[in-house]
Amino acid sequence: MDWIQITNLPDFAAFAAQCGVPRLMVDLERMGKQERQQGLGTFISDHLPQDVAPVRAAAPRAHLIVRINPWHPGSPAEVEQALRDGADSVMLPMFEQPAALQACAAAIAGRADLIALLETRGALHSLQQWIGVPGLSEVYVGLNDLHRQLGCAFMFEPLADGTVERVARATHAHDLRFGFGGIARLDEGLLPGRVVLGEHLRLGSQSVILSRTFNREMFEDPQSDWKSVYREQLARLQHCEAVLAARTAEEVENDRLLARDLIGKAARTLAPARA
Repeated sequence: MDWIQITNLPDFAAFAAQCGVPRLMVDLERMGKQERQQGLGTFISDHLPQDVAPVRAAAPRAHLIVRINPWHPGSPAEVEQALRDGADSVMLPMFEQPAALQACAAAIAGRADLIALLETRGALHSLQQWIGVPGLSEVYVGLNDLHRQLGCAFMFEPLADGTVERVARATHAHDLRFGFGGIARLDEGLLPGRVVLGEHLRLGSQSVILSRTFNREMFEDPQSDWKSVYREQLARLQHCEAVLAARTAEEVENDRLLARDLIGKAARTLAPARA
């Protein structure tokens, strides 16, 4: 499993890479995100295009992902700057139909990998029309936006109802990388990280974004020994991955049912608050 750390801080990027985090992301997506995710309590990135090059220089061996804005007239220039500043992958969010993905692939022109961030109803329904786009290397399911577009109360409901699994199967059939959502610390969250990680392994996921729980001490108490906490939490995650990878088929199925039940319980809890 390749962990993804989102950051625009060069020193932290270098530290995360030293701790064994293989993928870093500079998140430039701003257009429409505040309006879409209002009330979710999600982090809205303040990253800027000029952050890419310093992160690249700080962690030259890490795989650097740059998430650009949804496709718009200025997107080719965004792609060019991201590539010029060292992006290994460009992630395209919020597309609905193949045309945007095709345009992004054309702008990249084979100079970097293209990651399709599937997070709209349109992208989900047109999956078979765009998953074969030349230049596409990875499909990543973004649950924050997708669950809202599908009318769900809890972000992991598309995992419980088989939606994520259908995308995973289609992605694997085209021999592309696959990932989804984010992961909290192992014993935290409405759906604990341990349960989420089990589902990643069941579905053949190769990548997941580390939530802000992993480095929260860095922001809440910068004078604390937050680096030790970060290393410890990553080590626990890696150990848990090894344990879960050794499960029997029966244990995998039991964990799937547990995840489904926990997701259903969380959804029922959140539904009244949404109404």
